[in-house]
Amino acid sequence: MWHRVSIQLTRVNKIRFGASNRYLADDSVINEYVDHYCRFEPTSLSMKQLVDFGSNEPCEKASFNFLKNELAVRFANMIKEFNVGPAPLMETRGAKTVLHSYNQCMGEIIDFENLEPESAEVRKAFTDIVVGIRNRNRNVVHQMARGLAEVRNQLGITPGDNFEECSKLIENITYFVDRLYLSRIGIRMLINQHTLLFSDEPSFQHGFVGSIDPNCDVRNVVSGAYDDARWLCERDYMEAPELEMRIVRPLDGEVNIVCVPSHIYHIIFELLKNAMRATMEYKERPRNDSPEPIKVDICKGNEDVTISISDRGGGISRRHVPLIWEYMFTTAPPPPTDDSPTSVEVPMAGLGYGLPISRLYARYLHGDLHLVSMEGYGTKAMVYLRVFTDEADELLPIYNNAVKKYYDTAMKPRDWTQIPQRQDWTQTPHH
Repeated sequence: MWHRVSIQLTRVNKIRFGASNRYLADDSVINEYVDHYCRFEPTSLSMKQLVDFGSNEPCEKASFNFLKNELAVRFANMIKEFNVGPAPLMETRGAKTVLHSYNQCMGEIIDFENLEPESAEVRKAFTDIVVGIRNRNRNVVHQMARGLAEVRNQLGITPGDNFEECSKLIENITYFVDRLYLSRIGIRMLINQHTLLFSDEPSFQHGFVGSIDPNCDVRNVVSGAYDDARWLCERDYMEAPELEMRIVRPLDGEVNIVCVPSHIYHIIFELLKNAMRATMEYKERPRNDSPEPIKVDICKGNEDVTISISDRGGGISRRHVPLIWEYMFTTAPPPPTDDSPTSVEVPMAGLGYGLPISRLYARYLHGDLHLVSMEGYGTKAMVYLRVFTDEADELLPIYNNAVKKYYDTAMKPRDWTQIPQRQDWTQTPHH
């Protein structure tokens, strides 16, 4: 049972619905609300719950009551994690910008804590607020990229260095950023569902339930992602690998799944783009030969839909495979520093975070993304998506004492032998 603390908000005026300048609680009051709401775990919804609610005459009042509490819980959990996250990252301008935005979102949400959705004016004001929250936070990835670039510069990190001395810090940063981005995916999912169902925003397509397609043709999504990736490849290289796609199961060649098509598109587009770039830049490819095709196999099993994407782009060394999931090791150019609202929206590839974020999109509903490489030949990516909607639950971060303890651990234990610095062992004196 929710026992809510009695906190009086200090405002110059009460909420003015529809006004552009609303007065929020001061920082001390917001902090008290954060301390309160972070004691509750986010509610992990399944794809089945989202579809069922949106399909059967969805009730805007019920969505209002759930969302005003759930968004407060999710923002509070992440704000608390900002307070204990890896210090070098938390002290950057990018991270401080995101934290400030999250506190502002918290202040806007708690304005509705004691309001009931009986009035259409209240419901409209709430919808406008969550739309503003979604739009304000669309550049979180870019802002954090700036912070990560700042940390890399401070530590002097470049690909190929020996990272043993700062391995725990890098592990903490990856842990934090993964959790921040997963939380962001979940928050945007809830807001999109509410606004698409109950506002004047146009739905994606006829038959969709908010942003969810109950009968998504996976092959069509892959084809659309390929067309867009091909356009980019031809722009940069004047040609592009062909696509060889087949449905290996079921035999009728149709693979349909309940999913968010934009999530699958994001994953497949990033994988195809990387496969094309590797293929086109592979030095051992004969100059006059056409590039090797990208092969995509789609299989619907009893539990998962699996999408396999294979290329002949030379592969990645086994030593470097783990680094593709790290945010600290991107070889992409630093993000722009222009702070204007129109300039901070940059392509994902420009940040070098396409693969780790794609894996988060897969894991968000308990799927996954694996990558296997054969150095000197090519790479295969395996995307797993849940078949059953009641098993496709949100994966969300929870703030608790265990999380704080994880960050507080000073050093990653060295409990295995390390690869030594290479030298001529025959010249090493024996003692």
